Amino acid sequence: MKGNTFHWADSTAEKIVRQKGEKDTYVCASGITPSGTVHIGNFREIISVELIVRALRDQGKQVRFIYSWDDYDVFRKVPKNMPNPELLETYLRKPITLVPDTGSGYSSYAEANEKALEQLLPKVGVEPEYIYQATRYRSSYYAEGIRTALEQRDTIRSILNEHRTEPLPEDWWPVSVFSTFTDRDTTTVLGWDGEWGVHYRCDDTGNEETLDLRETSAVKLPWRVDWPMRWRQEGVDFEPAGKDHHSEGGSFDTGRKIVRDVYGGEAPVSFQYDFIRIKGRGGKISSSSGEVVGLPEVLEIYQPEIVRYLFAGTRPNSEFAISFDLDVLKIYEDYDKCERIYFGEQEVGEKKRQKESRIYELSQVHGVPETMPVQLPFRHLCNLLQINGGDIETVLSLFELDEEQQRRMRVRAQCAWNWITRFSPEEFRFRLQTDADPLVEIDEQQRRMLQGLKREVEKLDEHDEKSLGTAIYDVARSEDLEPKDLFSLVYMVLIGKEKGPRLAGFIMTVGKQKVLEILTRYV
Repeated sequence: MKGNTFHWADSTAEKIVRQKGEKDTYVCASGITPSGTVHIGNFREIISVELIVRALRDQGKQVRFIYSWDDYDVFRKVPKNMPNPELLETYLRKPITLVPDTGSGYSSYAEANEKALEQLLPKVGVEPEYIYQATRYRSSYYAEGIRTALEQRDTIRSILNEHRTEPLPEDWWPVSVFSTFTDRDTTTVLGWDGEWGVHYRCDDTGNEETLDLRETSAVKLPWRVDWPMRWRQEGVDFEPAGKDHHSEGGSFDTGRKIVRDVYGGEAPVSFQYDFIRIKGRGGKISSSSGEVVGLPEVLEIYQPEIVRYLFAGTRPNSEFAISFDLDVLKIYEDYDKCERIYFGEQEVGEKKRQKESRIYELSQVHGVPETMPVQLPFRHLCNLLQINGGDIETVLSLFELDEEQQRRMRVRAQCAWNWITRFSPEEFRFRLQTDADPLVEIDEQQRRMLQGLKREVEKLDEHDEKSLGTAIYDVARSEDLEPKDLFSLVYMVLIGKEKGPRLAGFIMTVGKQKVLEILTRYV
């Protein structure tokens, strides 16, 4: 590690050790309810925790990274992007782990959302230990924790009432029950026997029964009690949360008091992370919406290392945008610059070098490469792909690359082609003209200019980009025309548009053979 005091992950890791003291193992936690597709805003919490985990391990600490699926939460709303919504409607108010998967063939709706993320996270270097809360609640794993909440019912109600405009009623209980008659949470808790028995009424059927906490799978804690109970149970040392949880009187605020006063534990070190905007494509970030931008969509445009770079390079409490527009070009350029700085190929000040080097280390999926990867600028790669009709293997064959370099470049090339075809502005796109395309109508003066250009292209091997640019200007002046008129003509002839990439460099990239084939159609 080149410098451990220049990154927010390292300073947070130091804070954890300082506040929690020296421990055999530090526990870092994250989690979410799999109520829909896990969007990129949710991913910010996951990757933030993973970066802290890496920072702790880089400091020589043992770390347990847990990710809780809150799949025993209530199914409250049918997302718009789900097939067979009429069937799903019949499962409202039941645990989401009981809701069938109508899309992918998994055992449940919850599992489908869980596996979709679990299978993808290793691609960005995130591999936590998964905890499934439905399994734990159904096995009465939390029986002691639930009983403690019942014993401390008045204390919990008092803590929650501190931040409520309308206090909880005297008959409020810190548990909810899924009816064993209907599986729904439309129930009323009627009492507790002071030991393990909870008596309730099913509001749908009117049936009443008493459940033994040590044997039942139907009783669970509400979120504001469940969270601090698990902090104590798992010994969580660090867990971040979003703005809503970290607001005054939010679930982190009440959780800190409940874990201390009810469970005799202490809250984890935490920080608040901000929202993520999406730039350059439609759709709100919402798990219940049909227009979700998730990690799969982001990985279609950004290499895994660059996905990590976006988060490693931004403080968690700063809002930022995931871009799908022309900003993509700059983000790739920024990452390549960061890589050059790390490998000493670009000189910057010492403080900047240490900061960028640490960001680069944390951006890597599985360790830093031994030597600097071959860099092919994203913009240039986009041009090469369009020149070659999107044929990635043809583009790769233009360079001498070893197996690992080919693997990395293939991923970048696929991202580039995805961006070109789906999100790049129309003026950025082009296609070389072929014999199947109609000829551009030209006059005699324009024909002479194309002849002059053809002569220069025939001796392209003698040119570099600067000398070719000068020659193109000379061709225009020979006909007493503005160079821009020649540029427009050549772009129309080559790609069927009036504008395109910088002409001299573009011609050299396309190559003598292909340019001559097109010019020969005219002169």
